[in-house]
Amino acid sequence: MRLTVVATVIAALALSSCADMSETQRGTATGAGIGAGLGAILGASTGGGGGGRTAGGAVLGAAAGAAIGNIWSTRMENQKRSLQQATQGTGVQVSQTADNRLKLEIPSDISFDTNRSDIKANFRPVLDRFASTLVEHPITTVTIIGHTDNTGSDAINDPLSVERAAHTRDYLVAHGAAAGRFTISGRGEREPIASNNDAAGRARNRRVEIYIAEQQQQ
Repeated sequence: MRLTVVATVIAALALSSCADMSETQRGTATGAGIGAGLGAILGASTGGGGGGRTAGGAVLGAAAGAAIGNIWSTRMENQKRSLQQATQGTGVQVSQTADNRLKLEIPSDISFDTNRSDIKANFRPVLDRFASTLVEHPITTVTIIGHTDNTGSDAINDPLSVERAAHTRDYLVAHGAAAGRFTISGRGEREPIASNNDAAGRARNRRVEIYIAEQQQQ
């Protein structure tokens, strides 16, 4: 019980204090709160030291959490606005996530045809502008996740979703973004955002999601 209370209180204090912070400070504080909770758990679970060990773990966890937390800097905000302008009217959704990443959600009518992983012509201008912002902001990292609808089997959809992410990455690298900044994965049909019971819902589920993150610099 003591362990749960300590972890919860520390994390809650860090998160509740975010209201009056800048975006950069908010990202760091959130990471610190999460890290503190995990540190308290680890401190207690390693045995013996009672409250002192738990508190020590919380302090170390807070430091680690702050170090690895994503920040929402002026650079990230400028990149968001630039991408919103570049994708206006295209159907691409640009947003900030709860963990301070920039998210681009690319629907299938822009990016890929059914059962295909080659990039469509009307997706290229979006990626061209995105590649330019990556070159302008070289310290961010990029995660690309491909998705499919439920048409076909996992044996087809799983590699198809990875291929969509890989082709998106390859296009961006070919237009100047460093290859080492990218992580890709495919989720197949496992993470739908709409019902697969009609054509409109399946079209929404055939998508690529791109996440851009800037981590707190030590």
